[in-house]
Amino acid sequence: MPVEPWMEGVYDAERMRELDRWAIERQGVPSLELMEAAGSATARAAGEIARSARVHVVCGKGNNGGDGLVAARRLAETGYDVEVLFLWPTDELSDDAKANLARFEGRCRQVDASEVGRALAETGVVVDAIFGTGFSGAPRAPADAAIEAVNGADAPVVAADIASGVDASTGEVDGAAVAANVTLSFHAAKLGHWIAPGKWRTGDVQVADIGIPAGRPVEPAAGLIGDEVLALVPRRGRDSTKFSSGQVLIVGGSRGLTGAVCMSSDAAIRAGAGYATVAVPSDLEDIFEVKLTEVMSRGMPGPAGSLGPEAEEPILEAAERAAAVALGPGLGRAEPAFELARSLARKVKAPLVIDADGLNAHAGHLESLAERAAPTVLTPHAGELARLLGSDSDDVAAHRLRDAREASARSGAIIVLKGDDTLVVDGERVAINRRSSPALATAGTGDVLTGVVSALLARGMEPFAATCAGVLAHARAGRAAGERVGTESVIATDVIDAVPAGLATP
Repeated sequence: MPVEPWMEGVYDAERMRELDRWAIERQGVPSLELMEAAGSATARAAGEIARSARVHVVCGKGNNGGDGLVAARRLAETGYDVEVLFLWPTDELSDDAKANLARFEGRCRQVDASEVGRALAETGVVVDAIFGTGFSGAPRAPADAAIEAVNGADAPVVAADIASGVDASTGEVDGAAVAANVTLSFHAAKLGHWIAPGKWRTGDVQVADIGIPAGRPVEPAAGLIGDEVLALVPRRGRDSTKFSSGQVLIVGGSRGLTGAVCMSSDAAIRAGAGYATVAVPSDLEDIFEVKLTEVMSRGMPGPAGSLGPEAEEPILEAAERAAAVALGPGLGRAEPAFELARSLARKVKAPLVIDADGLNAHAGHLESLAERAAPTVLTPHAGELARLLGSDSDDVAAHRLRDAREASARSGAIIVLKGDDTLVVDGERVAINRRSSPALATAGTGDVLTGVVSALLARGMEPFAATCAGVLAHARAGRAAGERVGTESVIATDVIDAVPAGLATP
């Protein structure tokens, strides 16, 4: 996947294998040199967090075990008391690992998995070199018990390339997985480092240059969203008007859920939209007139306290003047509102962001969105994506990348799967937000994201870039709000106030 200039490439297992082969077979870099650099970097990372001079390296039988043996030798050379624990007989080691075993003059022994916990009882740091990036599935004996013992040790853990048990290509964890404090990723980060649940096992990601030459013939599998995308956000000039800055129309609202529309519309104008209009139930319009100062409102016909099919024509008329439309905030789950949402999604000609109950309206109807000619962005959390796919939220949480890709393929839309590792998936393109922002774990922040992305679309940004910029700005705004009022005290309107800080170019 060619990554955008504002993305930092990350790899999956297959592409990393191709890159290794290219370096070794086409560029003439000896595999042992790559292993030496990888193990040396791991040793440095282990030395930085070791609590004492005692080190244990837990090795598998593949090349990841060879990386661990290099780390053991390097640590021993600098004065650490090192012991290597093998989970399999040494005659099963890979050739390069055997070569590094021959170079290691320190203590090493094969252990039963039941012995690993006792061996680690007094250690100052553990190096996890059981499985590398080629691993997938669930660890079997003896690795599974050994991984649990590593996690039970009262010592920090450094993972060589990836925490054992994490799928490097997807971030999936199907069984036991090491919980690393630091992961030393070789050459480049992997998808599994940044996608949950693997992200929760990775700790601090550090990337080590191991000597793979420049001029790679292999494109990354995905990219981390970089701050550079914010430079693409249009800026107002002397000749700008509210019309050239773009109009956003937000469709939603129902009794008890008026706040969602207000937050989306406020976020849209805070993100630079020239003006915003809300299309809301007519019998609730007075509420919006009181709550919204800078935003216009249009009352729409429908059932009491809700929108319904009767509102379709006036909403489509309003949408003709909009540069982007947001559908779903506060819409409610009444069937007439769902019927309206499905019909509008097919007929709105402007770029469309669908969130909240606009998404729930499309459960069982996801493919209908593929009929749209204009760009479509869906912003589900795991539960909403599960309903769209006819799945359940636990399954989505376990297979986030797979399910985001499926939803994008079926709908033809850009999928924003929200979370601390928010994924933006557009066909083959995958972008990952690396910016953790725990302050966003509060009601209403999804409505803020909807408003920000809608504004950037209205301002004319390319849809994938607009979505990624909105995701990043939203995360940065959440962090800025947390710094101002404290992470536990952030509410959605704090995030709206911080949107300018989120959009500011570094």
